[in-house]
Order: sequence, then structure tokens, then C-alpha cells
Amino acid sequence: MLGKMKRMIQDRLIQYLSGLRFPKLLALTALVFVLDLIIPDVIPFADEILLGLMTLLLGTLKKRNQKG
Repeated sequence: MLGKMKRMIQDRLIQYLSGLRFPKLLALTALVFVLDLIIPDVIPFADEILLGLMTLLLGTLKKRNQKG
């Protein structure tokens, strides 16, 4: 049950964050990373959220480079 809830939260969060543009996505990724370094486990599932944010960030960079 907990695993299903965790997955649902991650999916909704990634769906919302995928709509963000590059500067905001980069700032949010950096903020979550710094918070996770300073205060471990302050945000539940921070490591998984960071992996998703970095994936979105890299995808945004790839799309941006292909347009130009």
C-alpha cells in the first residue's frame, strides 16, 4: 500500500514539474539538492524526486539544443 502511494505521489509530482521551463526547473533541482545535502531526509523521497528532476532537466536541455 505504501509503495503504491509513493509511486502515485512521484507520478503526480513529475507530471507537474514536466510543465516547468528551464530556469525554474534548474532552480528547483538545485534547491532540492542543497536541502537534501544540508538536512538529510527533510523531504520524503528526495532522492527519487532529484532523479526525476534531473531527468526532466536533461530532457529540456536536449529539446532546447535541437530547436536552435
